[in-house]
Amino acid sequence: MLFKLLLLFILVPLVELALLVYLGTFIGPWYTILIVVATGILGAVLAKRQGTAILNRIRSSLEQGIMPSDDLFAGALVLVGGLVLLTPGIITDILGFALLIPRTRRSIAGLLRRAIQRRLERGEVHYWRLRS
Repeated sequence: MLFKLLLLFILVPLVELALLVYLGTFIGPWYTILIVVATGILGAVLAKRQGTAILNRIRSSLEQGIMPSDDLFAGALVLVGGLVLLTPGIITDILGFALLIPRTRRSIAGLLRRAIQRRLERGEVHYWRLRS
């Protein structure tokens, strides 16, 4: 697991850097910088909008006495999407925007839920229940 994380934190930035350099030689450095800045700004605006909507749904659910587990999960994905969009790069921008668009976020959430469920069933993930 540690090796996979180390590989992820080394390989992804290298690929992102290579893509940005290639894009810079293809469309020019100023347009490349403009794209990086524009996706960061657009990502921040979308993350704020999506995050606010999710927080309102969570608040409404809690007021009705309903546990908002789906909205909490969606909120975490929006947070990750917003953070990923703040890092410069093409791959991270695609992932970040995918997490901010409700339809793709629901698809990704479904995939993550199934992966977590499989790991729980195999005993690979452990959790502790808090006493109430």
